[in-house]
Amino acid sequence: MSIGPGHERYMAPAAREALSRAEVVVGYKVYLDLVGDLIAGKKLVSSGMRKEIDRCSAAIEDALAGKEVALVSSGDAGIYGMAGLVFDLCRRKGLRMAHPGSSSIDEGADLIVEVVPGIPAFNAAASIVGAPLMHDFAAVSLSDHLTPWAVIEKRLSAAAEGDFVLAIYNPRSKTRPNLLEEARKVLLRHRPAETPVAIVRRAMREGQWSHLTTLGAIPLEEVDMQSILLVGNSRTYVWEGRMVTPRGYLDKYAAD
Repeated sequence: MSIGPGHERYMAPAAREALSRAEVVVGYKVYLDLVGDLIAGKKLVSSGMRKEIDRCSAAIEDALAGKEVALVSSGDAGIYGMAGLVFDLCRRKGLRMAHPGSSSIDEGADLIVEVVPGIPAFNAAASIVGAPLMHDFAAVSLSDHLTPWAVIEKRLSAAAEGDFVLAIYNPRSKTRPNLLEEARKVLLRHRPAETPVAIVRRAMREGQWSHLTTLGAIPLEEVDMQSILLVGNSRTYVWEGRMVTPRGYLDKYAAD
């Protein structure tokens, strides 16, 4: 299930309901802390970074034991979250899965699985800085923990050449401080240095910070793993402190 950006105000009612029903809540400790008031008194299973398989496996085992389990992801569970890994593991185990309300519940399903959506980080970040995602966009993670850098570089280049607005996840960390600079070099092959860029850290939660800059002047030291970068396309502009990518309405209906 998805808790959105982290502030209770932006959590979907269905997510609140899932947490309320759950007997067991599983998640990355930082995310569980964000919903601490909503999970008091429940069995908690938490761990740190790079323990995703352990967390998902624990959630599946508790669910197979008959418990109602909420496996927590920030943002949206289906976007760089835990939903896909749950399906991967259940497929490997040969488990039969059903969605609430599905007829297969009566046909021997091992688990009932519901993916509860939430506000993903790029939506939260975009709303803070204006309307940069009004036209086609692509999301790319710079983390090379699971994806080789050569593949990431190829995707960045293709998206930039296609003039997509880019939402960049996991842009810079202590263990890979140089990948954002490498990514910028790739983008600069296709876009001018003046291309608008927004940096948003901890969107819609305590400590929120945002900054509008350009592709050629990104303050690398200000970017961390809790940041999202939004890189404009060839038509993106900044006006009144807001970053906007026009959809093309005024071009289409200029005569009006």
